[in-house]
Amino acid sequence: FAMRFGDEKDESGKTVSRADQVRKAFNSPFWPFVLATTSVGQEGLDFHTYCHAVVHWNLPANPVDMEQREGRVHRYKGHAVRRNVAKRHLAQLVNKPDGDPWWHLFEAARTETSDPSGLTPFWVYTAEGGATIERHVPALPLSWEANQLPALRNSLAVYRMVFGQPRQDDLIGFLQHQLSREDLKCRLDQLRIDLAPCEVFSVASPYIDAGLNIRD
Repeated sequence: FAMRFGDEKDESGKTVSRADQVRKAFNSPFWPFVLATTSVGQEGLDFHTYCHAVVHWNLPANPVDMEQREGRVHRYKGHAVRRNVAKRHLAQLVNKPDGDPWWHLFEAARTETSDPSGLTPFWVYTAEGGATIERHVPALPLSWEANQLPALRNSLAVYRMVFGQPRQDDLIGFLQHQLSREDLKCRLDQLRIDLAPCEVFSVASPYIDAGLNIRD
């Protein structure tokens, strides 16, 4: 089932469905299963509840717009993350019949990780043979999109490095293209980004005297 994201009207001009209704319907396990939209749907809207795949009918001109598009399905506790968490920890629900099952699943996934940044398992969580954020580009051979995609992936990897959240395949492809295998091996420690939060204040802060509970 597919539906256009927008306000649908009948022949008399009467509105029969609105964009908000379409969004709520798509963010459910029921139809529509495919949502088509122009660039109006690439910013400020979340479609991650039951979706982890984006089809780029045409490519954006810059990595910022590309990130905005794919960020609609790469969100907190997104569909791909929940599928992977359930796949790995579903058996642990047998002895926990009460309460929110998703709370138990994410708690089990959280206790097994040593990631202090808080990104795992709520934003990033992988499982063998599990779900991932899918990018589909149905570009014709020798078309502008086919030629633009490698350059856009490289620039997107660099853009994401600023936030410390590179898409692994994009980043690896970019680094392998820019550096030799020997140089890459030598620079891994320099390129690695540690997002672990500081546990204590390293310097005196005036906010401590003010009685505010602030972490560095």
